[in-house]
Amino acid sequence: MEHDRRPPRTLNGVGPPPGESDADYRERLEQDRLLAQERWEQALRQQSSPESDAAERIRVWERRHQVDLPRNPGHRLIAVIAAATGLTAGQVLAEQSARSAAKLPAAAAKSPYQGG
Repeated sequence: MEHDRRPPRTLNGVGPPPGESDADYRERLEQDRLLAQERWEQALRQQSSPESDAAERIRVWERRHQVDLPRNPGHRLIAVIAAATGLTAGQVLAEQSARSAAKLPAAAAKSPYQGG
């Protein structure tokens, strides 16, 4: 007699919840997969869309790859980000500079070593 070595369908939330048929469960999973794929493709289009400004394109790239824009102007990801977003390396560096400049006033305001 051969035993089924697969874990029970409901172990760790695998399989349909009680009351949902296997066919409905598979259909729901497929719909979830298609929705996730559409979101991914939409982000990819937005990442290189001429209608999005450089900052938005870079933010989309960062979200898709879960990586922040490097702070080092010589970082090799600058060229990768530029190619993936349809921007020039100069545009990516300009966004990098703008972000650095935006952080400086806030950091300076918090400095315990100012004036006095």
